[in-house]
Amino acid sequence: MPAHPENQRAAIRPPRVALPAHVPSKNVQIATFSTTWCNIALNSASESMNSKDLYLRLLRYVFPYWKMFALSLLGTVAFAATEPAMPALMKPLLDETFVTKNPEGLVRLPLLLMLLFVVRGFASFVSSYCMQWVATRVVMDLRKDMFDRLQTLPASYFENHASGNIISKFTFNVSRVMNAATDVVITIVKDSLIVIGLLAYALYLNWQLSLVVFLIMPPTALVISYFSRRMRRLSRSVQDSIGDITRVVQEAISGSREIKIFGGEDYEARRFQKLNNWIRRYRMKVAVASAVTVPIVQIFTVAALSIVVYFASLQSQANEITVGEFVALITALALLSSPIKRLTKVNVILQRGLAAAESVFDLMDEIQETDTGRIVIEEPRGEIEFRNVAYTHFGSDREVLQDINIKIAAGETVALVGPSGGGKTTLVNLLPRFYNPTAGSIFLDGVDTQDIKLTSLRDHIAYVGQHIILFNDTIAANIAYGAQKTAYDEEAVMEAAEQAHALEFIEQFPAGINTLIGENGVRLSAGQRQRLAIARALIKNAPVLILDEATSALDTESERAVQLALETLRHGRTSLLIAHRLSTIENADRILAIKEGRIVEAGTHSELLQQGGIYASLYKTQATQAP
Repeated sequence: MPAHPENQRAAIRPPRVALPAHVPSKNVQIATFSTTWCNIALNSASESMNSKDLYLRLLRYVFPYWKMFALSLLGTVAFAATEPAMPALMKPLLDETFVTKNPEGLVRLPLLLMLLFVVRGFASFVSSYCMQWVATRVVMDLRKDMFDRLQTLPASYFENHASGNIISKFTFNVSRVMNAATDVVITIVKDSLIVIGLLAYALYLNWQLSLVVFLIMPPTALVISYFSRRMRRLSRSVQDSIGDITRVVQEAISGSREIKIFGGEDYEARRFQKLNNWIRRYRMKVAVASAVTVPIVQIFTVAALSIVVYFASLQSQANEITVGEFVALITALALLSSPIKRLTKVNVILQRGLAAAESVFDLMDEIQETDTGRIVIEEPRGEIEFRNVAYTHFGSDREVLQDINIKIAAGETVALVGPSGGGKTTLVNLLPRFYNPTAGSIFLDGVDTQDIKLTSLRDHIAYVGQHIILFNDTIAANIAYGAQKTAYDEEAVMEAAEQAHALEFIEQFPAGINTLIGENGVRLSAGQRQRLAIARALIKNAPVLILDEATSALDTESERAVQLALETLRHGRTSLLIAHRLSTIENADRILAIKEGRIVEAGTHSELLQQGGIYASLYKTQATQAP
């Protein structure tokens, strides 16, 4: 299990928030306080990707829904505007009702208090509903863009990234991004306005005492800046571990039979628990960072408030402040504690969201498959030529294929045989450009495949492999999957199933072709899955066919049925076959023996037997092993 120690991640120190040396006026004080909180929220913890740029990129997903977002902000502003009204009502409530005993205040002030909370309730509903509407849309759009990019990534990406880690980006990471893109904005706007409003009212009541509050700003900024960097790193580690644990669970599900038969339950449990404990440890570190930040900030706030209370008491004794003013001032300053606490906590959500956004945008920024082709081939004959082709895996020095030269006529069947690891599968994967040759060229009907649009090239190629991939849908839907870009109906599906010799088992199901086959066809046998894959290739009706050991895992009876279906499928098509059982390719037009990335023999079945080389040796070995 790869550990994710936080010291492996180099943190780039964020720019320190500049605080004013003096406070010249009320407006400058308030503006500086707001700017400080925004800088803390957006500038802190910028590491591998600039936080401002990252957040602005997130907000671009909000922009299409700016009307609902603006309505949410309007509700937020209205809610925030009512906050200073609460301490403002305390002054007349005490001075008029309890000191001067004004009878009009007994009726007017309670009514104003009720009206205030009605407005607050309505504004809160509008803000929450509209923001949630925007948030769900943002998540939907992010997932769509991620999935669209996923469809365009090269085969090498999936070979180098575990599927569990990719899936966690769509499930876990995007949900955290949603909070950063929407909820954080509302919290920052609402609580910043509340703080500004309360401070403005406090300054209006007694500006000398209110200035004490600004003493807490420098230490508060330093505390939040430090813990922001730490939480960003820890949030990345949590995400990595979530991806790993998703991978382990996925492998445990897909490999449940192997785990049971080989007694791997304890090993898998230890592997899972190790990851599980990593996640717990990281979450506890995040919890500590979050839990420590809030009380530290509150201590600073209460200390400032205590100083205000002390000096306000001295002013009260000197009759320089009324009871109503004193209570209103203390109430306004006390109410600052909650929004400051929320602004401190929102930084935790923001850092989690930004770490998740980095992961999401890393996927969306992955380099797509190279498609420089501009030629669209409408009806290819199926002539294929490999000319001086070589291939080396990225990052490797060893050539997988060397000096491959093959000419295949339209409608010809060419079989590839040889020892495992010789490059047979790599060779056929070059044709649909799952890989691109590092040297040489491949031609389809005399046109370099690099000059053909990828979609056009792959439209004319069908594939049936040893490891069949089916979808958790009906039999009909899985067969019709091969006709994505052509018109088809139920009759065409039934015809393809009949030609693939699949009707004999399909008709045994009560629901027929509408039978759900389960995840990857788990309710079907290996032979039945193969025949559905053949039917899927038949309905595509492509002129070029790739068969990668399509019968190697079957029993004799199933192989016979599949072999008949393959004969139907190959008829009139240019076919490239990778064969494990050599008895299945005796009728191939040509057989190529590949060893260590080179073609070492070529000829028909009888010609190669007479040569007494690799093919003859393999054939005799299988013949002696046959029952």
